[in-house]
Amino acid sequence: MKEPPPRTTGEVPAESVTPAIAAEAPGGMPATNSPARLARFWLSVLAIMLLLLWLLSSILAPFVAGIIIAYILDPLVSYLERRGVRRWIGSLVLICAVALILLVITVILLPVIINQFIGLLEALPGYFEQLHHFLVENLERAGPALQFLGVEDVGAYLGQNAGQAVSWLGGLAGGVVQGGLALIDLIALIALTPVVAYYCLKDWDHLVHGVDSLVPVPNRETVRTLAVRINRTLANFLRGQASVCLILGTFYAVALGIAGLEFGLLVGFGAGVISFIPYLGSILGLLTSVGIAIGQYDGWVMPGIIAGIFFIGQAVEGNILTPKLVGDSVELNPVWVMFALLAGGVFLGFAGLMLAVPMAAAIGVVVRFIIERYRTSSYYTGVAPQQDE
Repeated sequence: MKEPPPRTTGEVPAESVTPAIAAEAPGGMPATNSPARLARFWLSVLAIMLLLLWLLSSILAPFVAGIIIAYILDPLVSYLERRGVRRWIGSLVLICAVALILLVITVILLPVIINQFIGLLEALPGYFEQLHHFLVENLERAGPALQFLGVEDVGAYLGQNAGQAVSWLGGLAGGVVQGGLALIDLIALIALTPVVAYYCLKDWDHLVHGVDSLVPVPNRETVRTLAVRINRTLANFLRGQASVCLILGTFYAVALGIAGLEFGLLVGFGAGVISFIPYLGSILGLLTSVGIAIGQYDGWVMPGIIAGIFFIGQAVEGNILTPKLVGDSVELNPVWVMFALLAGGVFLGFAGLMLAVPMAAAIGVVVRFIIERYRTSSYYTGVAPQQDE
C-alpha cells in the first residue's frame, strides 16, 4: 500500500476543509467573513443581550453592583498579585476592606442624615408658609407686570396654585414611600453584592479570557481595540467623577454649615452625590437651599449668600475639578450621560442606572469607531477601493 506524501508544516488536509470555509465569495473573501453575515451576528447578539437585561431587570441590581465593584478593584488585585499575593486572598481582603469602610461611613453619617431628613420633612409646612408670604410681599411690587400677564390678585393666585403644589408634593411623597419600600427590598438583595463581587474579582482574568475566546476570529482584533478604548473611557470617567462628587459634597456641606443653613449637611452632601449627573446636583441643591434660606431668614442677604456658594462650587467644578480630574479625553458629553441615566432608569430601574454610564461609554466608543471607518470608506471619499488582481 502506497503511503501518502508527507505534508509540509502548516498544511491543512483537503478533506478537513468544510464547504462553508472552502467556498469563497466574489473577490476572494470567504463566505463566512462577509460583512452582511457578521453584521447579522452582532445585531443578534445585541438583541439577545438587551432582551435578557429587560427580562431579568428585577433581579439584576446586586449582580450589576458586584460586577462594577470587581471592575473597579481589579487593578488593585492585579497589583497585589504581581507582588506575590494570591488572587483569592487579595480579592477577599479588598472586598472586606471596602465593606468595612462603607459600614463605618454608614454608622457615622446615616443617623445624622436621617435626623436631618426627618427634621426637614417636619419643617416643610413652615417653610412653605414663609415662602408664600415672601412671594406675596415681593411680587405685589411688580403689580403692573403681573396684571399684564393676567394676574390681578397675587395672594389669590398663589393660593389657587398652592393646592396644586400640595397635591403634587403628596404624589411625590407617595412615590418616595414606594421607593423606600423598594429600597428595603434592595437592601435585602445587596447582601448578595459582596459575594458576587468576590467571585467576579477572583476570576476576573478568566472571565475576560472566556469572553474574548467567544468573539469571532475575523473581528477579534477590532473588538479588542474597542474594549481597550471603552475601558480607558469608563475608568477615567468613573475615577474622575467620583472624586468630583466627593469634593463637591464636602464643600457644599461645610460651606452651608458655616453659613448657618438648617439641614445644610443633608442638602450639601446630597447635592454632591447627585453631581454624578452633570449639572443636576448643583441645580437641585441651589433650589432647595435657597428655598430653605428664604424660609429661615428675612430679606435677600442670606439667600444670596447661599446661592453664591453654589455658583462658586459650579465655577470650581467646571473650570478646575472636571478638567483636571476627568479631562477632555473621556469624551462623554454631559447631555449624553444624562440621557443614558434617564433611559436606563426607565427601562431597567436601579440596575439600569448602574449600567447607564458603562453603556453610554461603550456606545460612544462604537459610534466614534464607525465614524472613523466611514470617513475612510469609498462612500465618504468617493474613491473606489482597489481590488487585488
